[in-house]
Amino acid sequence: MSKDQTYILVAGGCLVALCAVGALVAGIFYATTIIDVLPTQEVISAPEIQHPQAEGLSLGDPNTPATIDVFEDFQCPACQYFTQSIEPQIITHLVVPGKARFVFHHYPFIDGPGAGNGGESDQAANASMCANEQGRFWDMQAIIFANWNGENRGHFNDRFIAAMAGSIGLDMDTFNACYKVNKYQTDIQADYDLGDQMGVSGTPSVFVNGGKVGQPGKIASFQEIAEAVDRIVNSGE
Repeated sequence: MSKDQTYILVAGGCLVALCAVGALVAGIFYATTIIDVLPTQEVISAPEIQHPQAEGLSLGDPNTPATIDVFEDFQCPACQYFTQSIEPQIITHLVVPGKARFVFHHYPFIDGPGAGNGGESDQAANASMCANEQGRFWDMQAIIFANWNGENRGHFNDRFIAAMAGSIGLDMDTFNACYKVNKYQTDIQADYDLGDQMGVSGTPSVFVNGGKVGQPGKIASFQEIAEAVDRIVNSGE
């Protein structure tokens, strides 16, 4: 993967980090300190969110007029914000009423080329796909973001990822067998390549029926996403 490390601070009530690729901005930084997770560290529970008509990494009726594609990196703080603050609104107001289908895509770029940090973005993506093998992708997505603790700090190590998987009740023998061999690396790479083809320039990147939503360097708002969906629904396309 060709992965750059650039971070933009975007004001929106409070500062939210948007993990953007290939932008020239002030305030570029990255953390490389590896901090092991103590055995006594507890897994933070994720809030319960409805996941209507979950099918793999998608939610909602596949026959809806609009499809919302979002590309995310599990280490990205802006993706955590999007998942916890905007995604529930999308589900409630667009997916449940049958206006749109919501599809998650992996875009794990924060590890960077040869970063030597344990590959936490890739490891978290791998874990989510192994949870998906047991029909629990959305629960794993929620628990990973609930336990986000900084970029490239060693937090999403094998031990803590296993603890998160166990906390949502996965069959650990099955999960561990999947996770250890990075079983879904090809699928994750395919998502990443698709993101490049579609013009992903940072995470989270949101598309509605292939059209990119939001302003450059900012997180797409629920209003912007809803307006894009409504245009498609109202046009009958």
